[in-house]
Amino acid sequence: MTVQTLPAFGALLRQWRERRRLSQFELSVRTGVSARHLSRIETGRAEPSRRMVLRLAEDLGVPLRERNALLVAAGFAPAWDETDYWDERLAVARQAVALILEHHDPLPAVVVDRFGNLLDFNGGAAVLMEGVDPALLSGRVNLARVALHPGGMAPRLRNFREVQRYFLDRLREQYAVDEHPVVAALIEEVGGYGPAGADDGGRGRAEWDDSAAPHPIALPLRVGSSRGELSMFTTIATFGAPRDVTVSELAVELFFPLDEPTREAFAKGA
Repeated sequence: MTVQTLPAFGALLRQWRERRRLSQFELSVRTGVSARHLSRIETGRAEPSRRMVLRLAEDLGVPLRERNALLVAAGFAPAWDETDYWDERLAVARQAVALILEHHDPLPAVVVDRFGNLLDFNGGAAVLMEGVDPALLSGRVNLARVALHPGGMAPRLRNFREVQRYFLDRLREQYAVDEHPVVAALIEEVGGYGPAGADDGGRGRAEWDDSAAPHPIALPLRVGSSRGELSMFTTIATFGAPRDVTVSELAVELFFPLDEPTREAFAKGA
């Protein structure tokens, strides 16, 4: 462990502690590590052991990718592998995801990585892709871009601003974790799009309208389609206790009908 790595680790530890809005004393109570020792670690005057790094990362709820970064900053080897999604070693995980996608059909379901890039989807997701520019569906397909780009779903979105706010909030949450330049570029790109169709604004518009009561369940995705106007909400499924970075960052987004006409539209489509 070199002198140079210690301040880097200490700075990262302090960042995560502040993100969790914990004082050194509060983190001390949670971990059993004295506040004085935590202070020395954060300032680089004490050397954390590998076990200490892992303990602090777990108590702070640090994602696996960033736990690896903490270990490297402290002079240790990463603890978790990052396996390509299509690698044979993740076959069991893909089978589990495929089962979810299949059973959710004819309702839309998609699988995305930490950037919101599309990894897999089911037949029901075709309703989301209606009329989307083929250029947006080639190469690396990003769900936020497909939804909000003028050549994507934007002309069919009835509450563009609400959906835009939803994606921006997700991207900003991700950026707060790793400050990745890809996420920063997506935030700038997605934030620059405007409605390409009739947008009623909903409660996501700039002027907050107290008369427009939000839906009691979740933010709706209201989109025009060949089956009529569809109103849906989403849930996100993730793996419990993952031990691979890629698996820890997978998200299966499932779309559900928010009203009876939408439910009937999907039933007829099936």
